[in-house]
Amino acid sequence: MKRKNFIQTLGTVGVLGVTSSTLLAANHKKVKPVFFHYLLFWLKPEFSVTQVEEFKQFFEGLKKLPYVKNVRYGKPAASSPRTVLDNSFTYNVSMEFDSLEELEAYGKLPQHLALVAQYKPYFDRMMVHDSVYENL
Repeated sequence: MKRKNFIQTLGTVGVLGVTSSTLLAANHKKVKPVFFHYLLFWLKPEFSVTQVEEFKQFFEGLKKLPYVKNVRYGKPAASSPRTVLDNSFTYNVSMEFDSLEELEAYGKLPQHLALVAQYKPYFDRMMVHDSVYENL
């Protein structure tokens, strides 16, 4: 009986060892980086509320372009004022790309360039930040 219990214990330990090794190996896989394109827009101050709302169509147009994933846009949050906070922009948008090549190809698409040309008269200033996240 002791021998049977010993063999069962060894089998359980072996299975747990293999399972935990497999899980550890899975956790150490190389994660594919994600490229983020983040933009801030300062629309012209003389614009009406309607014109500011119309600018959302720019973002809706970007959602339809090749390569672009997870387009999100919005306005500044009503965060408590702090010295490091800049909520002076009108809109921001973020989008994801699978590779730097796709991000750069997106920037050259005729459809992208047409949208930019169409909506450029709406803003006085635009700032772009491109980032790569490797730890998702």
